[in-house]
Amino acid sequence: MNNLDPTDLKILLELIRDPRIQIGELSDALGIARNTAQSRVRRLLRTGVLRSGGREVDLEAVGYDVVAFVTIEVSHRELDGVVGALRLIPQVLEVHEISGRGDVWCRVVATDTHNLQAALRQVLRIKGVIRTETVLALHTHIPYRTEPLISGLAKAAGASQHAPAKAPRTAGAGTDS
Repeated sequence: MNNLDPTDLKILLELIRDPRIQIGELSDALGIARNTAQSRVRRLLRTGVLRSGGREVDLEAVGYDVVAFVTIEVSHRELDGVVGALRLIPQVLEVHEISGRGDVWCRVVATDTHNLQAALRQVLRIKGVIRTETVLALHTHIPYRTEPLISGLAKAAGASQHAPAKAPRTAGAGTDS
């Protein structure tokens, strides 16, 4: 785990809250010198805490290196309450209502197995949770990504711009009368 001081953590929070923030705005928001903000962001990038253009935090680099996927069976009358309670658990990164086995799926991170167990116990104490099934991630081969999808859309949009326009087809076209 990288040694992050309070200023580093404040920088990360500002970048998460406003990914488009400029260095000058960041330094003003935190009350630190522009050069300090710039050098801190560069160090966070160099050490791998920040990635993807400096706006995405690598949770493993800050100590959350245990990732689990939890499927939760819920009493359906309690679904909204369960989702609301999951929102209050900091280690819960995302929650999806699903079909198939279980009703809710969530991704949970933890600093170690004891921290994961504490988070899972919080989940189990939520009113309406019937049972959970937890699977640990051993290695991330493909992290969350959107670039291939957007790249495909851009390629398709570019191809349609360069394609010759087709003449509108009218009823009876292509038949001899």
